[in-house]
Amino acid sequence: MSETPAAPPPEPAPAPALSGGAYLRLVGLGALIGIPAALVAVGFLALVHQLEEWLWTDLPDALGHSAPPWYLVIVLPVLGALVVIAARRFLPGDGGHSPLKGLDPRPTPAVYGPGVVLAALGTLPFGAVLGPEAPLIALGSVVGLAVTGWIRLGDEERTVVATAGSFAAVAALFGGPLVAGVLLVEAGISRGRALIAALLPGLVAAGIGYTIFIGIGDWGGLKAQQLTIPDLPLYDDIHLPDLLIAIAIGVLAALAMGVVRAIGGAVAAKERRLGMAGLLLAGGLAVGLTAQIAVWCGAPSDADVLFSGQTTVATITSENSFGIVVLLIAAKALAYAICLGCGFRGGPVFPAIFLGVALGTLGVIVFDLSPTVAVAAGAAAGMAAATRLLFASLLLGTLLAGTQGLDAAPAAVLAVSAAWIVTAALDRRAAARAAAGTAAVIAPAGSAPAS
Repeated sequence: MSETPAAPPPEPAPAPALSGGAYLRLVGLGALIGIPAALVAVGFLALVHQLEEWLWTDLPDALGHSAPPWYLVIVLPVLGALVVIAARRFLPGDGGHSPLKGLDPRPTPAVYGPGVVLAALGTLPFGAVLGPEAPLIALGSVVGLAVTGWIRLGDEERTVVATAGSFAAVAALFGGPLVAGVLLVEAGISRGRALIAALLPGLVAAGIGYTIFIGIGDWGGLKAQQLTIPDLPLYDDIHLPDLLIAIAIGVLAALAMGVVRAIGGAVAAKERRLGMAGLLLAGGLAVGLTAQIAVWCGAPSDADVLFSGQTTVATITSENSFGIVVLLIAAKALAYAICLGCGFRGGPVFPAIFLGVALGTLGVIVFDLSPTVAVAAGAAAGMAAATRLLFASLLLGTLLAGTQGLDAAPAAVLAVSAAWIVTAALDRRAAARAAAGTAAVIAPAGSAPAS
């Protein structure tokens, strides 16, 4: 079956045709929305963290196990699928948009909020291989629209304010407002200078929201949700082989994501035969089995295969077995592809970052690449392959490497560039195949194919 290319990154809100006091009011609304949007995000992330602790730590302990037993590893994703089925069937909004289509920052109606939350709670803490960024974007948008419901605003102004809520909600996931801001600037660069006016309220909201995150500290396990790579060695001497390996990491990350998308698309196509509920249950079972089989084959734990990889990405860089890393890449990619296509609801970014860093770790093991370069180049390449965004991915990769990896920036540039070029080529090839398939379907019977 031919691969359906994922939608390109959606453009941010149009620039509001306002000036003077009216626009300042919009910026002020952005600052105001940053507080409740951040609080909603904190509550959501804390709830996900607590449910995950209960399901994967407290429950096994109550059953007399120091780690999740095999039957829980297999069953819990299936139980999560039941929760997602309930959210998608009985609540409006289908639980949010499909992660196979990428991130979607378009405004989410407030009535969709409960379905988004329930579907995410059936996905993230139960082990599905997706991240929290998509639900957070939707919930921030819900907060923004809820606030604008009390104020008379035009349609474009409401969209800008809803986007501001999304900014604030996801600020902590990307280490502050910088990556989120660059992401939306890159996605909407065709708008030119007018784009700045549309994004300014969102940047203000993200700044206020991130202040809330910092002030709350580690309440509810929030710090456990942040993507950090501790104890990386100093990299202060650029070597030509490192740059060549970074290019290879970018190419491999793009090819891996191409395979993931193809499998995810094939899985999604099964919904016609199995139905939404049947596909989700089968997908949950397949994800659990994938994780447990990986453990039986030598994977350190089921957590290295399940979940988004947001926390385990820090541990993959310390793995020194080539075979184990390859096993984790294969199992994670397969579980990720299944979750993209079977109907779970979450974001596609963090599993791709995990895969990119894991590919970089192979360079550490085989070529003695610096782990700092592996993180910077792998994270940037993985995110670029998943989102098709160049500068936001580069910024995230270099931020993850921190001050220890300032000199790793050239390697990250080459990795993200290679990933972007290969991904674009794969997209063109997939689009050509899809067009050829459509032409074959609509061609009159007995007509000769075009040469």
